[in-house]
Amino acid sequence: MSRFPVRSMTLCAFFAALTAVCAWIGIPLGDTVFTLQTLAVFLALGLLGGKWGTAAIGCYLLLGAVGVPVFSGFRGGIGHLLSPTGGFLWGFLFTGLCWQAVEKFGKIPAMVLGQLACYACGALWYVQYSGGGLGLVVLQTIAPYLIPDIFKLILAYRLIQKLKKRL
Repeated sequence: MSRFPVRSMTLCAFFAALTAVCAWIGIPLGDTVFTLQTLAVFLALGLLGGKWGTAAIGCYLLLGAVGVPVFSGFRGGIGHLLSPTGGFLWGFLFTGLCWQAVEKFGKIPAMVLGQLACYACGALWYVQYSGGGLGLVVLQTIAPYLIPDIFKLILAYRLIQKLKKRL
């Protein structure tokens, strides 16, 4: 049997593309714009499992790193991954790694730990980049996203339950 089944590779590519499309969907709320990237990340992990879901996230980041405009605002390039908010993009990869570590305990713990890992990676990156204090950075970069991210996690969980049977 092949180590890289065609079905898994195809779904990996599909979820990398879905993450890009979800990054382009911006929902403005005041001064903050919310994207659906985390929804796609959790769908990939929940439907493909930790290994292939993380591979899909890695493909997405690699496409962006080489300049394909897959990030929010139709941006791409290594500079975007190294920008002040680039840590949240790297956080998607840590979300996948956390998912793999705890997926045997269920999807909800994996989702919560994965989201916390993404927040931690993004906030620590932003602190290093900006030189600001962690408390202020959390208020600026995480607090406005908490409620929308909870809704995205709930939606992802429900979609995973419905779609898992069809994949």
